[in-house]
Amino acid sequence: MTDVGDLYDRIGATYSATRCTDPRIAAHIWAALGDAQTVLNVGAGTGSYEPSDRSVVAVEPSAVMRSKRLLGSAPCVPGSAEELPFEDQSFDAAMAVCTLHHWNDPIAGLGEMRRVASRVVVFLFDTSDTTQFWLTRDYIPEFARLRSCQILAIVADLAESIGGTTQIVPIPWDCSDGFFEAFWRRPDAYLHDQVRRGTSVWDSLGPQVERRVITDLGRDLDSGLWATRNQDLIALDDADLGARLLVA
Repeated sequence: MTDVGDLYDRIGATYSATRCTDPRIAAHIWAALGDAQTVLNVGAGTGSYEPSDRSVVAVEPSAVMRSKRLLGSAPCVPGSAEELPFEDQSFDAAMAVCTLHHWNDPIAGLGEMRRVASRVVVFLFDTSDTTQFWLTRDYIPEFARLRSCQILAIVADLAESIGGTTQIVPIPWDCSDGFFEAFWRRPDAYLHDQVRRGTSVWDSLGPQVERRVITDLGRDLDSGLWATRNQDLIALDDADLGARLLVA
């Protein structure tokens, strides 16, 4: 597996152009933090979803991503989820957002979060069903292989490993955080290079697959085939695309 620090050192230069806090998703995450006043953000990236009304410390392995954090954001130190540089129970809560799929050992990382904090809150995607999202179902058969390579595990198994529970987080149709599934009702967005550069999936798939997907999607948008296949999505305000909140 590619080292996550190296990966985001390579692709992180334009990351903040499309990746930011969506307030509706943030509301789920912050509510799950409960009354925690000290929070560790693991795999923190540029600092999205860090609550402003609590004391936050961030951990991020990529120097490029650390450099993109806004002035005045929470202090951020280098480190990986599997070896957090903190004493036992140093924080009221530990959070992680859209990062667990990059960890070399998700179970170990969750165990570390449990070690350093009384509460664990993780926003992640259960990608065990590759047919739930039209982009992977109709255009990226390679995604099944990518899942197995990147340990995109079934969320229930991860929750069981630390005695946690999970809840569905619906993705709004106009989600402002441009993660991979965010544009489910705005398919033309995937034709834009800046949008694709904001997620690691395309880097993992490689340029040949990426070009094929964009060509096929563009053709189906022009012909109306995409709209015919996905007419049931057009009226939805939000959708369940596997986004889950793991709380322990």
